Amino acid sequence: MNIESLRELALSFPGVEEYLPFGPDNLAFKIDQKIFLLIPLDISPLRFNVKCDPDVAIQYREKYASVLPGYHMNKKHWNTVIDDGSIPDSLIKKMVEDSYALVAKDKTYCKKYV
Repeated sequence: MNIESLRELALSFPGVEEYLPFGPDNLAFKIDQKIFLLIPLDISPLRFNVKCDPDVAIQYREKYASVLPGYHMNKKHWNTVIDDGSIPDSLIKKMVEDSYALVAKDKTYCKKYV
């Protein structure tokens, strides 16, 4: 997946805002002031942080060497995913969808994602 596809996916969810809270090199996507996707723009290969159920986060880390505890985030609830080609795009999409659903879980506009 490339950064444009990741951005389009994030913006496809209801109520999402895109912004640069940590300077021009870190793109974030939020719902109701809560971040669900953070993408550093100055690192290659593409990597990003997503929120994750703690048990699922551990499973991803055990299965994929390119999934690490969230860099500069709560390691229990966040993963950093390095898109080096070892993870299918369909799983990356699911990770972003799940992150959105976790953050927006109490919102009526995200029922189709929960």
